[in-house]
Amino acid sequence: MMAINTNHLHNNEMDKCEVLVLLSGGVDSAACLHFYKELGRLPCALFVDYGQLAAEIEKKCAREIVSFYSVPIMISKWSGPTIKNSGLINGRNAFLLFAALMERPENINIISIGLHSGVDYPDCSQEFIKEIQSIIDIYDKAKVDISAPFINFTKYEIYSYCRKNNIPIELTYSCEEGKLPPCRKCLSCIDRELLNVSC
Repeated sequence: MMAINTNHLHNNEMDKCEVLVLLSGGVDSAACLHFYKELGRLPCALFVDYGQLAAEIEKKCAREIVSFYSVPIMISKWSGPTIKNSGLINGRNAFLLFAALMERPENINIISIGLHSGVDYPDCSQEFIKEIQSIIDIYDKAKVDISAPFINFTKYEIYSYCRKNNIPIELTYSCEEGKLPPCRKCLSCIDRELLNVSC
């Protein structure tokens, strides 16, 4: 059984936004939020609880990040019958992008996602973005562009970007197991440990 419960935050600030950033509470999506704010393209955020193990902690971090940047956030919750384990979750990035397409305010014409290079996941590539864009273009009235500003960055380059721009890495969380303290075994924890970043 599937249930969808979306908590919208519609106000004057949301109506002024130009970019909807899929905000996971992690480093990559926090970098996206900063990127658009620096460009002068006012962003808002969407956090999606799709049953991931770290959902509650990620949501808390997402709220802290938008508070830091003073941008509005929407929270969406989707529940399905299966447990979403760590690692590759088939369809996750496509699902997140289409959830953002459905929930975006009409004034927003860019949906941003924090994908990067250097991973083997099939939905973390320029080809994936191109294919998703071609499907979204079917909805010609939407006129929405999918943006992945760090698609050519490695994880190290994203962390370097964050440090250079004083992005609050300390507010982010990346353990796929959803543990406190972090598991230190999942790929996200290993990335942070290799780059000397605490969760």
